[in-house]
Amino acid sequence: MRMLHLGLRVTDRDRSLAFYTALGYAELGRVPDTAFGSVTMLALPDDPFASLELVHDPDRPVTSTEAVNHLVVQTDDLDATIADLAERGVAAEPPSAPGPGLRTSWLTDPDGYRIELVQWPDGHPAGMTAADFEGA
Repeated sequence: MRMLHLGLRVTDRDRSLAFYTALGYAELGRVPDTAFGSVTMLALPDDPFASLELVHDPDRPVTSTEAVNHLVVQTDDLDATIADLAERGVAAEPPSAPGPGLRTSWLTDPDGYRIELVQWPDGHPAGMTAADFEGA
């Protein structure tokens, strides 16, 4: 088994789609009428699979983002990503280094969801593994 994607309820689909495409996501497709509302499926570059679903129903705007702590997006070059986002009108917080070689930055989407940008240290696997927790 593996996780496929996360569905986020959004208040304004066009505004959220503009934000997430500025972040680097590409639209894979839409389903206009579901039990949840209309859905827009998004994927990151070089990922053939959708990892984010924007769920929009004008009768159900986002009133709280408390159920989602944060999303995490990996980048190979945090400084270049932050600069690219700034050119697209998306502000990110200054980078921090919470661990050896690990660099992160935070931004907030139009509905208030927090997003953590992560640059792994050289030689780190593409995602978190049990090795990241050894000795913790």
